[in-house]
Amino acid sequence: MSAVCGLCFHRCRLEEGQAGFCRARACRDGAVVPLNYGKLTGLALDPIEKKPLRRFHPGSRILSAGSFGCNLRCPFCQNHAIAMAGEDGIQTADISPEQLAAKAEELRPRGNIGVAYTYNEPLVGYEFVRDCAALVRERGMINVLVTNGTIEETPWRKLLPLIDAANIDLKGFTPEWYRRLGGDLKTVKRSIALAAERCHVEVTTLLIPGENDRPEEIRELSQWLSSLSPEIPLHLSRFFPRYQMTDYPPTPPELVYRLAEEARTFLSHVYTGNC
Repeated sequence: MSAVCGLCFHRCRLEEGQAGFCRARACRDGAVVPLNYGKLTGLALDPIEKKPLRRFHPGSRILSAGSFGCNLRCPFCQNHAIAMAGEDGIQTADISPEQLAAKAEELRPRGNIGVAYTYNEPLVGYEFVRDCAALVRERGMINVLVTNGTIEETPWRKLLPLIDAANIDLKGFTPEWYRRLGGDLKTVKRSIALAAERCHVEVTTLLIPGENDRPEEIRELSQWLSSLSPEIPLHLSRFFPRYQMTDYPPTPPELVYRLAEEARTFLSHVYTGNC
């Protein structure tokens, strides 16, 4: 038996027992199931600003949960140990949606406002995020998503009513760059636009020297974001050599500051990171 995963544009056709491109979804008995459901690689109470979210409940903290898998192949991945892992490649701890929601509420006295789905790409564990988010919402708490935005329109629309805030990576603004990362620019733009209609959205772009750091590209990116709303915060972050890009230099801080000024031509809230 085989099955097609319709969660993202890759639409992996999977034979029985085969895992998809993301390593987190597989064919079992002719159906696509999440291999990472309730399997956490990280759980921590973080400042909300670390997501990064600068204009959403500033000064609060949020319980951050991550698993394994990702549907992109960024050679600069900051969390490649979990994002590029499959079910046999990483140690995990089991937790149910009920347990995660209860833990979030238990941490309220320490300033916790809810749960952030983060660290790896949370949307490859779509069912777990959906189930947890519903229970967190029932407890009157907040759901935050930190994602690359690589998801098909129908499941995205179904999930968004449960999401209060999202930080979505916009990894550049050319189709060619996205293809190198195993992604699709149109898909991410659609995800940002739909999210901006339903919840608080902030956007992050990691500036890779010589790849996505041209002033023209940042101007185009910022102008497009501004067409959705000039109030959408943009985070321009400095790159440090990681994973398969250890031969690249760090982004010069002065370049990050200069590109931030370009972006401020169109956007009201532009932040620099890792400088």
